[in-house]
Amino acid sequence: MKNDIFQKLIYQLVSKLLVLPIYKFVFKGRLVGRENIPQQDSFIMVSNHGSLLDPPLLGHAIGRNISFMAKAELFKIPFLGLIIKACGAYPVKRGIADKNTINTACKKLSNNNCIGIFIDGTRQRNGRVNKPKHGAALLAFKNQKLLLPVAIINSHRLIRFKFCIPLFSKIVIKVGKPVQPPNTSSRDELNYVTMHLQENINNLIG
Repeated sequence: MKNDIFQKLIYQLVSKLLVLPIYKFVFKGRLVGRENIPQQDSFIMVSNHGSLLDPPLLGHAIGRNISFMAKAELFKIPFLGLIIKACGAYPVKRGIADKNTINTACKKLSNNNCIGIFIDGTRQRNGRVNKPKHGAALLAFKNQKLLLPVAIINSHRLIRFKFCIPLFSKIVIKVGKPVQPPNTSSRDELNYVTMHLQENINNLIG
């Protein structure tokens, strides 16, 4: 209990003191669809993925304490590793079925903590959802939690250079209407919900 309270305090401090200036003043961040964010129960946020900065930017904009699955290698990167760990991120080993990661996600959801999943599993050069995986839908079924489709726009091209001068893209985060969890864990049902999420997110991107 004390660890949860401490982690939430750290999350809020990092969000307000470090992420806020970057989100608001560097990338001119804007949130659309705030009314679609559940305020009581926990949920699974599902998003596209274009940048290493996506987790803190999304977590700050959504305004809920969201723990992201992050590939284990990121925790070894100086500074970034400390930030994502402080914000409640937990490592996932890519390419294998990691039961510990699944158990951690389920435990967080049962304790009314939200989790975030990048549905493609890795960054996409075009910033869209291209090859979604079934993990988010399966977790939603196991825990009977809502899935919240979210699009982060321009994160795949945050910084461009013109005559050696950095140009920062404007970030727009769009929140769609929550999606109900699958009724069964059958492959067809998981695929249907996953494709529905892909369509929703890509429609938000435009």
